[in-house]
Formats: sequence, C-alpha cells, structure tokens
Amino acid sequence: MQKPPFSPAKLPALAARAERVAPFIVMDVMNQAAAIERRGGSVVHMEVGQPSAPTPASIRAATARALEDGRIGYTQALGTDSLRARIARHYAQAYGVEVAAERVVVTTGSSGGFILTFLACFQPGDRVAITAPGYPAYRNILIALGLEPVAIEVGPETRFALTPELIERAHREKPLAGVLTMSPANPTGVVMTPDAIAEVAACCRKLGLWYISDEIYHGLTYDTPATTALAADPDAIIVNSFSKYYCMTGWRVGWLVVPERLVRAIERLQQNFSISVPYLSQVAGEAAFDATAECEAIKAGYAQNRAFLLKALPEIGLGDFLPVDGAFYIYLDIGRYSNDSMAFCRSALEEAGVAITPGLDFDEGRGARTVRLSFAGSLAECEEAVSRLGTWLRKR
Repeated sequence: MQKPPFSPAKLPALAARAERVAPFIVMDVMNQAAAIERRGGSVVHMEVGQPSAPTPASIRAATARALEDGRIGYTQALGTDSLRARIARHYAQAYGVEVAAERVVVTTGSSGGFILTFLACFQPGDRVAITAPGYPAYRNILIALGLEPVAIEVGPETRFALTPELIERAHREKPLAGVLTMSPANPTGVVMTPDAIAEVAACCRKLGLWYISDEIYHGLTYDTPATTALAADPDAIIVNSFSKYYCMTGWRVGWLVVPERLVRAIERLQQNFSISVPYLSQVAGEAAFDATAECEAIKAGYAQNRAFLLKALPEIGLGDFLPVDGAFYIYLDIGRYSNDSMAFCRSALEEAGVAITPGLDFDEGRGARTVRLSFAGSLAECEEAVSRLGTWLRKR
C-alpha cells in the first residue's frame, strides 16, 4: 500500500513558549559576519563578549594531564568535592566572605546556573525584575520557563543600576517574586557600589523576594574591584562562571552559591537535566584559580584596549557612551547617526567590515539608538575597527 505524500502542514506546531523566545541578536550578527568571511571578506569582530586570548596554558596543561589518566566519567551532580571546596575558598580569599562548600553548585556555564535557579525559586507566572538595558538571555530564559521578566528601565540618574525605589515601584504595580542584578554589567560595563548592592539586598529581604546576583564579570574591573552580593546578604544567590576572566567560554563551566535550603532541589534538577557538568571542564575550573598571573596579563590587554577606545571613539563621533567600569564593553548612543540600531549595525558590517551588536538586543524600549562594542580582542583589532568605522561614518 502506497504511503500518502508527506505534508508539512501535518507536523505539530511549535510550542507557544518557543515562539515567544526572541533570537539572541548577537549570535545572529556572528552568523552574518561568518557568512561574509566565507565569501572572502574581512571582518573585525567587536560583537561578541568572548575573550580572544586562549585559555591560560596552566589550565590546559592540568586538563591534558587529566585526559591522559583516561577515565573521563560522571561526577556528582553538584560537582566534584574538590572544585566546590576550591570555589568556596575563593570567596574567603577574594572577598573575605565565608561560604560552605556544600552551598556551591557547579553548573554548565552561567546559562545552566540561571535555568537551575529560576526553576528552583519561581512558580510559573512569577514576575522577576531585570534591568533595561540588560543581558537578553535573562529575558528569554524567563519567558521559555513560563515566567514573566519585568524590564525596569535604568539610566544615568542611578548609574544604570537598579535601586530600592525602582524595585518597590514595580512591586507595587504587581508583586514581584525576585530581582536579578549584574555587576559588572552587560552591556553597560557599570559596576554597582557596595552600598548600592547592600540597598538592593535589604529591599529584597524587606519585600520577601529572591535576590540573584550575576557576577560573571568579576575580576574584570579597571578602577575598583567588584563586590559580591554575599557580603551584603548571605542568602543572595550568586551566579558566576569561568568564561570571561579565565577565558573559558567554550568549556561551559560555572557555579552557583545558593542558600542551603535550595541545594537539594537544585541537585535533583541537575541530576535529571545533565547528570553532571563535564569532568574535564571541572578539572579546568579548579586549575583556573591558580592561573591568576596569566589572567591578569590578559586583563592588562583589555585595559589597554579600553584606554585607546575611550580616547579614539569620541574623535570619530562616537563619544556618547556609558561609564566603562568593568567587563569589556562600551555601550554607545548612535542617535546622531541613526534611530535604527539594527540597520546601523547591518551597514557597519556590510560596508565597513566591523561587527557590532544592536542595542535592541539589550533594551527593547530604547535600544534602537544604541549599540554595544566588545573590546575583548587585541589592540590592533580595536585600532582597525576605529579606522574602518571612522571612514564609514564620514561617508554617512
């Protein structure tokens, strides 16, 4: 008997939650840049927040030794005992904060940490406050999990950080279940002061909200060090990763520090989602804490790039940017040239060969007149990007 012809219309529809998740625009920009390069074109990459330096040699050496041992298997769902203990010791050494190793959860990058945290802390429909501008994956992960992101616009009057007043106003409109801050921040590079973090923590305690602090860019500040939210509130949930400071984006390993009452729930989730974080990545993570000298040398390169761009960008007409306290980003206002950041970035890529990220990735309300530049590459790349952008802007 002949089978009926295949009909795409008979395929199941996409889940509504998947349809609601917006694309991560920076990844689309990467794809477009790669297509130009495949055609033989030249692109200077300033779109993605990824260190161009290789993972420090000492980390790679430790992982190679582990690979030679031959047995690469599962670990405990919460992570190896030795890595969890080393992360806990890091908090005492870097911040003077005591953390029990039992409260540490090793995750598949900060992305895995957010998924575990959101599932453990929130019920479907719960509202979680985030900033605008802010990291777009927060919004998209929350939506995918059936939660409601509440994007609170921040501006120069608060140094682009959440304040108790903003949180309380949003909570009065409709109750929140949690608050998420990031310091140093993506895309702005802004670092919250210790007092600002303490005020947000106190506000969350008063209102009975979960306080989640994304600290993935810790280690990458240029004037004063960043402060962990644990210094203000031992119940704060910390999300961190080896990706940025340690140049380990592709290793996909990070960690959480969570209140003791959340540990077992997160362990059950991790057991079912991934069984465990890859063993070799955990070996690399443990070795990373002994690679400070190499990481600081890489950071010195970022500082050099930052100094160059802070001087050179205004000279080509791109001088309206936010404070660049930390991370490796400059968030620019392009309103004098365009009110369509998507079109502006597309033209910059196609006509100037410079890949940058539209502000709409970070701020759905005001991002049409902003863009983000990453200076995680080399000084030569920054110089070439400024030269190309300057020539291109003079023709507009």
